[in-house]
Amino acid sequence: MKLPSEVAVMTLPNATLFPQALLPLYIFEARYRRMLVDALNSSRMFSVAMQKPGAKRESPLTVAGLGLIRVAVGHTDGSSHLILQGIARVELAETVSYKPYRIQRIRPMRETVSDEFMVEALLATLRELLEERVKLGLPFPFPVLSKGPHASPPPGISPKEVLEYLDKLVDPEQVADLVSCAVLPGALERQSILETESLEERLKQLVRFLRAEIRRHREAKQTPKKKRDKEK
Repeated sequence: MKLPSEVAVMTLPNATLFPQALLPLYIFEARYRRMLVDALNSSRMFSVAMQKPGAKRESPLTVAGLGLIRVAVGHTDGSSHLILQGIARVELAETVSYKPYRIQRIRPMRETVSDEFMVEALLATLRELLEERVKLGLPFPFPVLSKGPHASPPPGISPKEVLEYLDKLVDPEQVADLVSCAVLPGALERQSILETESLEERLKQLVRFLRAEIRRHREAKQTPKKKRDKEK
């Protein structure tokens, strides 16, 4: 798929769009209504970037997700619901225009060469940790962003279905990206993974996160038991 050299940028708090991931959005602001119309009449693409933490003015982080509009449903009040599918990580370069909405030049992020054996080992470890999460009853957050009063909740997906789906994937890049969507509840953690070009490093970050999460969960379960033992 040929990527455009410049795209509209939708800046949202805590938003991360990974390749292959689906992001439901509710479009209601006037500038983004215009952006949607223009996108549908051209490449059907725009970028979703996370707002820089602590910034008061609109300040998108420089690494964002480029998305393709898969479904768009307009409403009588001019708002729309749409589903955006991530297709690439991109670096936001110079700003072309700010009004009626932000447009920036983009540079696709290139994947670095990975050690095939190391990647396979990390994927196996990742799978074991995901199974352990399921046994411990930890949820798969599947963070999505739906803004506005008509926002719909994400569909329910069981942990077992998540594992079955991941087992069918043959592309390690897809596994890393979709697991990031499924298990990382924090916006900054997801952004850190999005910004990491090396597949090995992304997988290592995910393994570290899962191990820490599982350790915290076990410690939290042990604390009440220790307290009860002391009271006896």
